[in-house]
Amino acid sequence: MLIFGTALLALMAGALFYAARLPVADQPQVPASTVSPAAAPKRVAYPEFTLPDIAGTERDFSEWQGKHRLINFWATWCAPCRREIPLLKAFQDEHAENGFQVLGIAVDYPEEVSAYAETADFNYPVLVGQEDAMSVAESSGIEFIGMPFTMFVAADGEYLGAYIGELHQPHLDTMVAVLTKLDRGEIDKDGARAALDQL
Repeated sequence: MLIFGTALLALMAGALFYAARLPVADQPQVPASTVSPAAAPKRVAYPEFTLPDIAGTERDFSEWQGKHRLINFWATWCAPCRREIPLLKAFQDEHAENGFQVLGIAVDYPEEVSAYAETADFNYPVLVGQEDAMSVAESSGIEFIGMPFTMFVAADGEYLGAYIGELHQPHLDTMVAVLTKLDRGEIDKDGARAALDQL
């Protein structure tokens, strides 16, 4: 039995050695023109959503189609969020005519947001929600880990990236420069994403 087993192993080893020496046929190359577009990575537009504003009126995200959108997630109890608001208001004043739109989404109770809005004097739309607002954030693939954070959506509705943490003026200046280059055709969407990832 031992002799039989040894002979069988030797026979298998010889067959493997022989097979390894056989030439491997070249795989046929598929012309690039025949590759299905479905095989390329798809760029998905930011999901549509509807949330109530401070007055309780339902607002649809598509209302601001055609503008580059900064979607700022915040809450009244979040100190860094509150610090961002004057900066975002100044940004809205300066860049509204250049095709930019700030959109606030308060992950908070409507009563708290309404009371805060009386003194904040927002000059940009503020939508309100709790679980629904978190679902909007997570629909982009970002895990909702805290606030503030801001998402960047191109004028055509395509998600370009996000900044997690408190925004400062250099972040906004860079974002404007990147999206302006995108508008001029100096960079493509992938270039814009790469630049915004460096914020």
